[in-house]
Amino acid sequence: MIDIPEGVDVRVEGRTVIAKGPAGEVHKIFNKEAFVKVSGKKAEVSAKDKMMTNTVEAILRCMVLGAKTGYRHNMKLIYAHFPITIEIKGKDIAVKNFLGEKQARKTHLVGNTKVEAKGQSVTISGPDKEAVGQTIANLRTAMRIRDKDPRVFQDGIYDAEGE
Repeated sequence: MIDIPEGVDVRVEGRTVIAKGPAGEVHKIFNKEAFVKVSGKKAEVSAKDKMMTNTVEAILRCMVLGAKTGYRHNMKLIYAHFPITIEIKGKDIAVKNFLGEKQARKTHLVGNTKVEAKGQSVTISGPDKEAVGQTIANLRTAMRIRDKDPRVFQDGIYDAEGE
């Protein structure tokens, strides 16, 4: 059983579970082996085995928390010689002047994720934990250093919190 906090609405439409709250809306499609039943401010998950039940419950908790407060990740651009800039246009992200390259490295946003870049600090936020994490992974992949020693060339994007 999962408690649904005030301000968050969870509903089931077929195999899709939708959590809507002040921070946004999260959609997940579950396979045919897991069933989610919402009654009042409680959600109940049933599946064929305990592992599947626990997995779906964990995903549902992340959905509810994301719809209520959202997820926010602070990152920092680090460079030695060439100042890196990030430009966001719609769902596309362009990393310019990375290692002095003339061509911008490009990637994209996932889901309802928002990226704010101010100087060296980059904030990635959104209601869906998986979408925020995938956007961070896309940025790190776009800024991967190829054909150079990464121990010497340490330019890139790093966690600002120091997890």
